[in-house]
Amino acid sequence: MTRTMHAAVVEQFGKPLAFREMSIPAPGPGQILVKTEACGVCHTDLHAAQGDWPVKPTLPFIPGHEGIGRVAAVGAGVTSAKEGDRVGVPWLYSACGHCEYCLSAQETVCGKAEFGGYTKNGGFAEYILADPDYVAHIPNGLSSLEAAPLICAGITSYKGIKETGARPGEWIAISGAGGLGHLAIQYAKVMGLKVCAVDIDDGKLAHATKLGADLVINAREGDPAATLKTATGGGAHGVLITAPSLGAFRQGVAMTRKRGTCVLVGLPPGEFPVPLFDVVANCITIRGSFVGTRADMAEALAFGAEGKVKADIEPQPLSAINTVFDRLGRGDVPSRVVIDFENPSHASAREE
Repeated sequence: MTRTMHAAVVEQFGKPLAFREMSIPAPGPGQILVKTEACGVCHTDLHAAQGDWPVKPTLPFIPGHEGIGRVAAVGAGVTSAKEGDRVGVPWLYSACGHCEYCLSAQETVCGKAEFGGYTKNGGFAEYILADPDYVAHIPNGLSSLEAAPLICAGITSYKGIKETGARPGEWIAISGAGGLGHLAIQYAKVMGLKVCAVDIDDGKLAHATKLGADLVINAREGDPAATLKTATGGGAHGVLITAPSLGAFRQGVAMTRKRGTCVLVGLPPGEFPVPLFDVVANCITIRGSFVGTRADMAEALAFGAEGKVKADIEPQPLSAINTVFDRLGRGDVPSRVVIDFENPSHASAREE
């Protein structure tokens, strides 16, 4: 008898996900099968389902790139994972391993990289096929629900902070205090930085203060860049833009100190509005940061396992995914939603 699983599938861009019963895939040589325990919901999943980006997934596909679970089966030749291991199947699903980028530990930009929940089926399903050489190994100190956001939002914000080059005691401005931003604030504080959190939601800014932000600015009030420069004596040494907003990108460059670095991780549709004169005259570096490497992943998870970084989690059942996507599109997700496969009936008070 064929074993089946439940999955939420994108069958048409811009349409609600369809709930399907599908055959559980069998791992081939060099693959593992992971039984999903939890899967975070990321804004990238919404972009994927809407077909927002120039390179679109091939329909139909299963989104989700924050899947955590136990290895249920291994294919021939697998030595880096075994049955029972708890692993995460992240955005960087696999890479070639031998190009100039892979050889220099920059595998996220490998030309042959595959991406979970995008070019490969992801974690909005009860089972996931994965490449054992690219999964995250989850420390014992983290539950699956806690770990899920860290293998995307966590690593993305952590790597982005590193890419700013800001040193302990210097200022970093984090634009967007939501899903990525609330983690970025925690990572930045652990790394010894002074943190300015920027958002348009006073509730998120109040939470940012509780997380340790030294300064908060509502970007809708007055001139946020001027406010930051006055408070910090010239602007932030590093700026991390997590908000998927072109306005935030424009403000982020304006907040950057002379010879500072503005790092982009949010991905709003459209063209980046670059104020060329300011960038050139102030010797500002603008840098893209794309998730993180396997080494970054281990570091980001270690902070979580030590209790120094903790995601705000809202558990939801897989059946609520379309409602969650609607809320995500409205900016009505103050924390990180995590699909709870171990307690599928678990629905928070936020489910509509």
